[in-house]
Amino acid sequence: MFSDADAAALYDVLNPWDPDGRSDDGFYFPFVMGAESVLDVGCGTGAMLRLARERGHHGRLVGLDPDRAALKRARRRADVEWVEGVAAEAESGADFDLATMTGHAFQDLVTDHDVRASLAAIYGALRRGGRFVFETRHPQARAWEGWTPSNPDDVVDVVDEAGRALRYWHDVDSVVGDVVTIRGTVALPDGTVLRVFSESLRFLDVAALGEFLDGAGFEIEAQYGSWDREPVTASSREIITIARRR
Repeated sequence: MFSDADAAALYDVLNPWDPDGRSDDGFYFPFVMGAESVLDVGCGTGAMLRLARERGHHGRLVGLDPDRAALKRARRRADVEWVEGVAAEAESGADFDLATMTGHAFQDLVTDHDVRASLAAIYGALRRGGRFVFETRHPQARAWEGWTPSNPDDVVDVVDEAGRALRYWHDVDSVVGDVVTIRGTVALPDGTVLRVFSESLRFLDVAALGEFLDGAGFEIEAQYGSWDREPVTASSREIITIARRR
């Protein structure tokens, strides 16, 4: 058996939040620590907000996610607000200073309706002048081409919290337009499959992303192609966006 609780625990093993050692986490963390109130959309197990509180953030911290098992882990820290729901259900009129979507969570918004409804809700949850900071993989880098068990960099061997040795890898099932559907497989080292996860991700380019943000009322304050704040170029792997509510 490999339960939803096991999956949430494995996520933390595979994706430890480390702003001191990871460039992506290090990019986001100063925004979080510098904002009086933060809404983390797609917060997962809540690692970012839990660490922010641990390091002295005294303002309002709210994590929003539809994954009940992930939120159960997040709720081990009771001095952060944890809300079960999708991005389109963000609290209207909450006057947050900052909203974030880390870990490429923005790419889970697959349809135009999902993107528009989510951006509208996030816009409504921010105060005037509040920022929305998030990233999405640049489609020109075609990251999905490396998501295969034949790529040794995509096969991860870990030991989970229960002491089990596990192996994790991806396969691509389909690429239709700008939507890529993948499978993540959790197995024992001998190849015995314990769990398979399916996920569809949307790869918006800079122009399409800009149209959605403008339509929601956001102004793009800055956009980067890497975590060290280089501009978006033909070789960029990321589209990292800081958008401001008008």
